[in-house]
Amino acid sequence: MSLKGRVYSVLIVSAAENINSALSPMLQAPSYGPVKTAASVAEATRAVSERGYDLVIINSPLPDDAGMDLACRLCSDSGSSVLLLVKAAAYEETFERAAVHGVFVMAKPFPRQMMVAALGWMASARERMKKGEKQTISIQEKMDEIKAVNRAKWLLISELKLDEQGAHRYIEKQAMDRCITRRQIAEEIIRIYG
Repeated sequence: MSLKGRVYSVLIVSAAENINSALSPMLQAPSYGPVKTAASVAEATRAVSERGYDLVIINSPLPDDAGMDLACRLCSDSGSSVLLLVKAAAYEETFERAAVHGVFVMAKPFPRQMMVAALGWMASARERMKKGEKQTISIQEKMDEIKAVNRAKWLLISELKLDEQGAHRYIEKQAMDRCITRRQIAEEIIRIYG
């Protein structure tokens, strides 16, 4: 499956107009949108709290911080793919500290083609994260179903004096007869007897 046809929301965290204007032509529709710019860590933190971004590009340093803490925090706390742009002299040290958190690091100045490649890596990483998020949601939903069914079974045991196997069979049969999920049956039982 190709990344073509995918659209990525982007947050550029940069106080440098030259970086913003260099990135702008590379982040055009149909692949990127919306694209928002924040000039400081505080402004970026507000923007991220309002909505999630697929890709975040941080141009270090910023007026209120270097930006590395923000980059690491976004990688840990959100599903964003993060690129930290640093001066060439600071690249190795920054890479050592940030890469373990999943932050992409790139030295400035950079050729246009390198930024295009970095955007592709970020998009690829974001797709991988989305798959992981879907798996996590699926596992959580399954766990919630098991909890609901177990709670319903215990309510059936205490209220209808069924044994555990009988309560289990009751939930299974109701789900099959009515063509609905075991979770829906369990939630009905919990509403009635809980």
